Amino acid sequence: MVKDELRTTYKARRAALSADELQRVSEQVADRFFADARIQTCLAKDGAVVHTFLPIKRQNELSTWPLIHRLWRDYPGITIWASVTEPATRTLQHFQLTSTTGLIENKWGIPEPSDTFTPVTGTPDLVLVPLLAFDRNGHRVGYGGGYYDRFLAGTSADCLKIGLSFFDPVDWIEAVDNTDIPLTGCVMPTAVCWFS
Repeated sequence: MVKDELRTTYKARRAALSADELQRVSEQVADRFFADARIQTCLAKDGAVVHTFLPIKRQNELSTWPLIHRLWRDYPGITIWASVTEPATRTLQHFQLTSTTGLIENKWGIPEPSDTFTPVTGTPDLVLVPLLAFDRNGHRVGYGGGYYDRFLAGTSADCLKIGLSFFDPVDWIEAVDNTDIPLTGCVMPTAVCWFS
C-alpha cells in the first residue's frame, strides 16, 4: 500500500479503539519494551538519554505515559527528552521532561511545556518514534510532515529508533523516500521486531 492509503486505513483502525483498549494496549507495549534485552542494554548505559513523543489524545495515539512513568520510577539515572514542534522550520526542538514539567496542549493537541524552556542538544541513545503503520523492513508511515525523519537523520548510528505500534507490520510500504529514516525496531503489544 502507498502511504496515503495506509494513513487513512490506520487512522480509522486507531480511532475505533475504545479508551479501555487504548490504555490496555499501551500498557502491553510498555511491558514488551521493558522486557526486551536489547532495550535493557541501552537503558543500562551510564547517563542514557531516552527521547519520547507525547501522545495526542484526540488522535487516539498510543500512550507513552505508562512507559515514561516506569522510566521515572525504575531508571532514575536516565534523562528523558520530549519535543516541541516548530512549524516554521519543520523541525523539532527538544526539552528535558521531568515529573514536574508543566504541560499544555498546542493547537494540534501535542503536549508541550507550559512555561519557557531551555532547548537541550545532543544525541539521545534511544528514540521512541510515533507512527500509524510500519512494514517488515522498518519503514514507517507518520502524519506526513517529515518532522521525525529530519530529527532521526541527525541521530548517531547506534541510536535505537524504536517505533511503538498498536498493530502488526504490513508487508511492504510503497514509494519510500530516500529521506525516510528506517526504524531500528518496533514494539507491539505481542512482540518486538528488530530490523537492524
